[in-house]
Amino acid sequence: MTPAGSGQLDLAGRVSLVPARLPLDGAVARIVARKGAIRQERLSGLHNPWGHGIDLTDPWTFLDICESKAVIDAASSLIGSDIILWDSELFPEAALYRDFVDAGREGRYWPVEPLAGAVVLLPVGRADPKPSATQLAEIGAEKLAGLDPLEPLYVIRLMPATSRFVRDPLHAAHRACMEEQVLINYAHRPLWLLSGIDRANNDLVTGFAPAVPVWAAGAMPGEREEK
Repeated sequence: MTPAGSGQLDLAGRVSLVPARLPLDGAVARIVARKGAIRQERLSGLHNPWGHGIDLTDPWTFLDICESKAVIDAASSLIGSDIILWDSELFPEAALYRDFVDAGREGRYWPVEPLAGAVVLLPVGRADPKPSATQLAEIGAEKLAGLDPLEPLYVIRLMPATSRFVRDPLHAAHRACMEEQVLINYAHRPLWLLSGIDRANNDLVTGFAPAVPVWAAGAMPGEREEK
């Protein structure tokens, strides 16, 4: 796969079940154009074809990016070759992610035990974006210093498959998420084994379901409908 404007983000030996229909630059531009009308929470899980972002974009475009060799290689150098994708999020402006990190929120909602992982940053507004990976424990302002505050940033959250994704909604990370990001329910998110072996017996079944009904795909409370 080589989406327009995305560089050589070739798939790691995979073929998508449904080919991406939108080039990456077009998919990003469509969302950025509406950034004032979309709650940030709806841009979480953007790679998930069964998520509530289905009416905002073509999720397969973003899933292909998450599964690309460039992303997997960047993460494997930090967390090993057994890798699970559990979340990704598009920030229309990198400054929004900087604020998120400065507030100590990256990692707060990770229901992963033991807590470990890599955050892959992809400045998708550039003509030839290159992914960079950072250990979750090391994410901070200095890792974001080279980003233009106004450029869109795609954040991919990966965990080592030696850790377990806890689906119990009473887990502290889920409780914090429910209080602070009310439109997000990580407990039922699907997990993708990107490479290697699931060594912690994770639930890789939950979350794979048909897309949300049309009647549920309209604007969420607090959003403005386009005119």
